[in-house]
Amino acid sequence: MYPGIVALLLAYVLSQFYRAFLAVLTPVLQADLAVTAADLASASGWWFLAFAAMQIPIGESLDRWGPRITSAGLMAVGAGGALLFSQATAAFQIKLAMALIGVGCAPVLMASYYIFARSFAPALFGTLAGVTIGVGSLGNVASSLPLSAAVEAFGWRETVLGLAAITGAVAAAILVLVRDPPRLSGGHHGSLLDLLRMPTIWPILAMMAVCYTPLAGLRGLWVGPYFADVHGASQIKIGEISLWIGLAMVAGNFAYGPLDRWLGTRKWVIFGGNAVTLLCLTLLWWFAAAPPATATALLVAAGFFGASFPMVVAHGRAFFPPQMMGRGVTLLNFFGIAPIGLAQIATGRIHAGTEAVPVTAPFEAVFLFFAVTTAIGLAVYLLSQDRTD
Repeated sequence: MYPGIVALLLAYVLSQFYRAFLAVLTPVLQADLAVTAADLASASGWWFLAFAAMQIPIGESLDRWGPRITSAGLMAVGAGGALLFSQATAAFQIKLAMALIGVGCAPVLMASYYIFARSFAPALFGTLAGVTIGVGSLGNVASSLPLSAAVEAFGWRETVLGLAAITGAVAAAILVLVRDPPRLSGGHHGSLLDLLRMPTIWPILAMMAVCYTPLAGLRGLWVGPYFADVHGASQIKIGEISLWIGLAMVAGNFAYGPLDRWLGTRKWVIFGGNAVTLLCLTLLWWFAAAPPATATALLVAAGFFGASFPMVVAHGRAFFPPQMMGRGVTLLNFFGIAPIGLAQIATGRIHAGTEAVPVTAPFEAVFLFFAVTTAIGLAVYLLSQDRTD
């Protein structure tokens, strides 16, 4: 089982990489293909929307056929998307490639969570989930300064072509190494509607919708344009800032992992961390023209305290019956990912539609959007029922 988990971890590293690498590629793609920031925001949105759209069929597939075939087959589609990206000459091809990569990355985290939920003690789920995202977030780190250096050394097309080859190799490793948990007796009773009829799950779904959206949006796209336009940062400098944010997210995921066992609560761990993230977003909106060091510090803090995604999944998972675990965790993931795609498209339009005088104005609007939506999610989450294993 453990070699298979390692293969899925490698796939998740790639998933984290792909969702964030446009922030670093934005300047070179704008120069080479004449695409706009709004085009790339839309392309990022396509990744997340394709990823989210696959969650429901993936949940059914995990429960019926297991994580091995589900993950390996779709990861191969992601390799094809990366190949298309490396040959793109127009904005539409970038968008289509990002959608295919999103399809490929869609099953890998939930496949790992499915194995954890079925094969390990329930009390360990939060820790294992946090460690998985913490290790996987190294992909987020790789999409910062290392990606900038690779693009400078080899060119963006050659770099992405190499990524396509790596993605295909990881798909093959999953097919060979992953072992499915034993099948449950008694069939796969229940449906997605049965999960949605559970009143306890809705406040958690509201939290899922906002716990990762600001980080994914800012780290995955807006960090690059913000520091380039407002602070005149170079490609390498943007990579360095993205690296610090990525490292903070890695540290945050590891920090969240055991807190539910140590403190005896999931709800208030999640609420407290996201309240700090909301404060950071509000300060970014209010002080968008602050010195680069201040803006970086606020984004790093948001990255650390906002890394609650695995803990929110653990909170929701505690309410699902074993025979519906695949559909349950992918339902949570759908609500965690779909809003990111919508937010990327929305913030792209907000940025394009905001008068750029002063130069901070479009980014103030983006920061305010993320702050308001996070505040709404936190308010609804107050209605949730706490549960630990």
